[in-house]
Amino acid sequence: MNERQLSLESRLLQLQDEIKRLEASPLPPAQLKAKLQTLCAERAELEAALINLVVDPKNDVLSEAWSGFREGLLAAVQSLEATLRGTVTPPSDFAASEPAAPTEGLLTRGLNWLSRRPLTAWLGTLVFVYLLLIAVSALGSGFSALFGGAQAAKELFSFATNPFMGLLMGMLATAVIQSSSTTTSVIVALCAAGLPISTAIPMIMGANIGTSVTNTLVSLGHIGHKREFRRAFAAATVHDFFNILTVIIFLPTEMAFGWLERLSALLTGPLSGTGGFSLKSLNFIAPLTKPAEHTLHALFRILPGPHWVAEGAYVLFGLLLIFAAIFLLGALLRRLLTGRAERIFRAAVGLNPLAAICSGMLITVLVQSSSTTTSLVVPLAGAGLMRLKRVFPFTLGANIGTCVTALLASMAITGEGAVWGLQIALIHLLFNVAGVVIIFGLPLLRRIPLACAASLAKLACERRALAFLYIVGTFFLLPLLCLGIYRLFA
Repeated sequence: MNERQLSLESRLLQLQDEIKRLEASPLPPAQLKAKLQTLCAERAELEAALINLVVDPKNDVLSEAWSGFREGLLAAVQSLEATLRGTVTPPSDFAASEPAAPTEGLLTRGLNWLSRRPLTAWLGTLVFVYLLLIAVSALGSGFSALFGGAQAAKELFSFATNPFMGLLMGMLATAVIQSSSTTTSVIVALCAAGLPISTAIPMIMGANIGTSVTNTLVSLGHIGHKREFRRAFAAATVHDFFNILTVIIFLPTEMAFGWLERLSALLTGPLSGTGGFSLKSLNFIAPLTKPAEHTLHALFRILPGPHWVAEGAYVLFGLLLIFAAIFLLGALLRRLLTGRAERIFRAAVGLNPLAAICSGMLITVLVQSSSTTTSLVVPLAGAGLMRLKRVFPFTLGANIGTCVTALLASMAITGEGAVWGLQIALIHLLFNVAGVVIIFGLPLLRRIPLACAASLAKLACERRALAFLYIVGTFFLLPLLCLGIYRLFA
């Protein structure tokens, strides 16, 4: 199934919801009839385009499916037209008719009520986005408290005796504590304390891979809807495949030539001691979400039993809240962004790639979390409002933006090891910028993450268990297995 087909099917579903809302609206008959006729015409055009796209009448293998599918669609269109004709009644009938018995669930009726008025619809969207931000923050806090936070990262890095183990430990540490900022901060501190730069570089690359686990977990919130899940999972994993491809290209070249270490050493001299500054005052997300998240965390710590029970329950609560927020946000977006609103939104996010990269970088610098930035894009992709090719450059901008905060802060470090802390922060930035320039700049390489993400999403859509296996296996089991083998033979 290609992107064109997914777009057509998504629009058909939106038309169906819009028609249902019109049927229940108290509009004048003339106005209602005109709107229904417009929607019917658009629906017929979309169905014809979908038929031509899905089935080729010249293909003998699919000829039987073609005829059956065509007959079914024609019957559905005829039934729809008959229903629409029956809904256009005189004004007196509108006043005298009794309300139909509710056949929809309470949740569906609540979403329909929210989407009837623009003000309540946008307020509901903001509330669900706020819940998603709290859920992502809760998940990160729970994982960090459960596994020991920065101290756990330091202990994992003690096993990084070679580049391969450094890469895996960086990935595992970031996946476990759910924060690439914490991981890179620990690495900067270790470098300032004497950790060799050549040992720290693979750790930074591993942290880049590990940070993408959060938005992949967020995509699981769409797992109940097949088409949405396919789009959301592809939008999340394109980040994974880009980071993996970057490591495949740059780790061997760095080990062979040391170009990142040398280039960063040239830049360290002019930048060291320049008195960097913090962007914490610009972060408008943390003041909004942290009070609620801290209150929830404190409530879970009241639970009786060992420390890990309360923190494990909090992690589970964060996951469930992510699923609930994604489900509600996606359902409301499908109802809200239809017709003219959808066209305006698509024009707003349909920026050229360079503008999308800059937008992703700027938002990540402001919120100081690439996980937050990329996690907010996943529901939009799942709802069909952002195509994978638009999500990709936005994600790359978030990759660069997550390096800026640490770089600016490292410029203010003073002391004997300050130059090494600044150098590893520069390496992180150079690594991400070089990845964007080379991989996104070359069409052949640019297609690899997109194709891999689309293929994996297709498989995960057909067998949902593969999505969980991919997350657990790639980010946790593989590094732990390698760690176990290393300790066994070390």
